[in-house]
Amino acid sequence: MALIVAKFGGTSVASPERIKNVAKRLVGMRQRGDEVVAVVSAMGKTTDELMGLASAITTAPPARELDRLLSTGEQVSMTLLAMAIEARGYKSMSFTGRQAGIETDGMHAKAKIVKVHNERIMEAIAAGAIPVVAGFQGIDANGDITTLGRGGSDTTAVAVAWGIGADVCEIYSDVDGVYTADPRVCPRAKKLDAVSYDDMLELSGSGAGVLQMRAVEFARKYDVVIHSRSAFSEAEGTYIKEETDMMEE
Repeated sequence: MALIVAKFGGTSVASPERIKNVAKRLVGMRQRGDEVVAVVSAMGKTTDELMGLASAITTAPPARELDRLLSTGEQVSMTLLAMAIEARGYKSMSFTGRQAGIETDGMHAKAKIVKVHNERIMEAIAAGAIPVVAGFQGIDANGDITTLGRGGSDTTAVAVAWGIGADVCEIYSDVDGVYTADPRVCPRAKKLDAVSYDDMLELSGSGAGVLQMRAVEFARKYDVVIHSRSAFSEAEGTYIKEETDMMEE
């Protein structure tokens, strides 16, 4: 039995039907005997739409209020996913960043995670529930909601994986792993079975959008194994972990 953190990006939860598919996948993990914690992004283009609403009100929205607004996107998707899991006959509990114990510094729009208080997540797992955590957000020392910046849900997932001692952090997206080049540009690009943290950081720094750079840095610092894979297939993806002799070959 493994303890897995499974993060699903915006395209994976872009519609009610896709949310139902994610719920089916999570329930399948439980049926295999694994314990799983889900982390979700906002649905589709929700964050852009919320930014548009703020821009329609003012050209200079206060950072504190903007963070509160943007954090609602993930709260919608986390709640709908918890409902979808319950509809399949399994207990689920959704958690905002604050409820999940994601403590950050006070830098709005680009906060850094300073601590993960795992008590409520572990209690939910012990109670037989599948916890669903809102990505991209946390709470600072003043009790204010903060957001982690674009792609911050990846960082949330890695932080939660570290905080609960998960065996692996699975990052699900619309691509099935890490390739030697962009397969849309280079048809001969090959998917890699494993990549070291340092090589993944170099790829991310060169424009590879499959994983957020900060998430990889966090994973390297705390030795969290990441599995980048597709939300739309069962195929194995790419493992990002400490370098081994096999990788060098």
